[in-house]
Amino acid sequence: KADAGLYTCDIGTDVAKSKVSVQEKPTEVTKQLEDKTSPAGQDISLSCELSKADVNIRWYKDGKAIRKSQKYDLQQEGTRATLIIRDSTVKDS
Repeated sequence: KADAGLYTCDIGTDVAKSKVSVQEKPTEVTKQLEDKTSPAGQDISLSCELSKADVNIRWYKDGKAIRKSQKYDLQQEGTRATLIIRDSTVKDS
């Protein structure tokens, strides 16, 4: 973005102009989530890696948004996003 702006080539008798705009690359998942199997009662941790740090992340289970609660802990550190499912039950499958 810092390179965006109006560039000119001035030869004294004539000027050429170019407007430059730089678009950020979209964030990508660089390491996918892995399937997990766990005995009931244990915490389950799911993590993925992203191409950029500090991206707004939303977690979903079966299409429904997951919010931070006693059941779910949502963590984000740098490019790693982690969902911890506390005290897992069969319903968490």
